[in-house]
Amino acid sequence: MQHMPFLNAYTFGFCEKRGFTAGSAWKASLQLMARSTGCNAIILPVTAWQEHPWSTEVVSDSPAVMDEADVAAVCAEAKKLGLKVILKAMVNCRDGAWRAYIHFFDPPVPTEPNWSDWFPNWTAHVCRVADMARENSTDMLCVGCEMVGTDGQAGHWRALIAEVRQRYSGPITYNCDKYQEDRVTWWDAVDVISSSGYYPIDQLDEHFERIRAAAEKADRPFMFMECGCPARVGSEYRPNDWRFGEGIDMDVQRRWYEAFTDAIRRHPFVRGTGWWDWHATRLYPEYAGVDDNGYCTWGKPANEVLKRFAAEIGETD
Repeated sequence: MQHMPFLNAYTFGFCEKRGFTAGSAWKASLQLMARSTGCNAIILPVTAWQEHPWSTEVVSDSPAVMDEADVAAVCAEAKKLGLKVILKAMVNCRDGAWRAYIHFFDPPVPTEPNWSDWFPNWTAHVCRVADMARENSTDMLCVGCEMVGTDGQAGHWRALIAEVRQRYSGPITYNCDKYQEDRVTWWDAVDVISSSGYYPIDQLDEHFERIRAAAEKADRPFMFMECGCPARVGSEYRPNDWRFGEGIDMDVQRRWYEAFTDAIRRHPFVRGTGWWDWHATRLYPEYAGVDDNGYCTWGKPANEVLKRFAAEIGETD
């Protein structure tokens, strides 16, 4: 497999709206993330919206979506802090359905929405993000996230990526969902394989080995574009489920992060992490971390795990 310097990234600014960089909270938050975790990169998601999984309209240019000025401001500040930037095209459904359920009849059915209606609109959003990536000289571009229902549309994805390459010359990846790393058939079209690594604490080596085989078969470097665990009772066994678990448990999160970083040490084919997720404008005070059951590690024991991991990566990579 091709070698890639380790990108120890934290997702920053998920679902922020247009104009969020007009204030100063996001800048202080980014500085805290860099200082307290030691991460060397951020993943900045530009998230469009569609009404529901079978809607063909993807709305990118709206007040609900960060714009070019926001992306430029974050990229400039990140570079001042010595951070690399991965720009990530995403879409959410307004009805609350997960984007993995976006799906249409195949072959198409007359009078029903179909892939040829949806993909041009999704491509337009990704190309807009690709233009932002080029204009801000980002270090990588991610052209989609956890879109399991679309993964079988290899022809559409290849055409999208070919169009993106006309706009952006840097490395391109696609963030498949967990358990899908060995199912995507078009990895040869991207430069880096990436996935969401929300795996149970007692199954890490099993899945890392499966992913390693898929990356070697595709002859592409691999990174986790997303990974993390909430601070909730039982979440170490269901880290992907943001709705699961009622009680706050800092130790659950700490143990999962320790286990996950240990697994990366045992499996050096993994060339990056995308910890989920650090708040931009809505970051709570450090002392309130022990009362937060979400994924963000600020003010929690897991943050120290990340800091130690970053120091080790910096010494060995």
